[in-house]
Amino acid sequence: MAHELDGRRVAILATDGVEEVEYTEPRAAVEKAGAQPELISIKSGRIQAVQHQDKTNTYPVERTVDQADPDDYDALLLPGGVANPDHLRTDPRAVAFVKSFFQAGKPVGAICHGPWMLVEADALRGRTVTSWPSLQTDIRNAGGTWVDEQVHVDNGLVTSRKPDDLPQFCAKVVEEFAEGRHPAEARR
Repeated sequence: MAHELDGRRVAILATDGVEEVEYTEPRAAVEKAGAQPELISIKSGRIQAVQHQDKTNTYPVERTVDQADPDDYDALLLPGGVANPDHLRTDPRAVAFVKSFFQAGKPVGAICHGPWMLVEADALRGRTVTSWPSLQTDIRNAGGTWVDEQVHVDNGLVTSRKPDDLPQFCAKVVEEFAEGRHPAEARR
């Protein structure tokens, strides 16, 4: 079943060290479904993508977190890569940006190490998610339940483990982003 995202705006929060395919494939999937994705970062200019730990391409930042208003976006994507979310979670502006999506009940997709931002944003209490296996203790300590699945959806929150899961992740992200807000999940 095809889902149209008809011009919905999708923020993709990333910085240096983003796993390239976890940025490019979900971006292409939401764009193909009709969304307008924008790369948001904690710095202006370009961000350095990686394949595992090897540098690949750079991508232009479309807005910084200081320039981006979360109210202007319908959904949020959090790609992984080990360094990307580790840098982002130390930036209070980036953490506040992520929190705002949960407070508004907007759909969020996070893959691989991306859920580290969910830990930092205190968005996992009572939720079930998947991620790269090394995050499971952090997720449990943040009040979440960790499962080992290709993709898991918890009321508007889509999570996946790794690049191999991208086909399932991208399909579920488009589906959940098409559903829109999940007001029952708006909290704090």
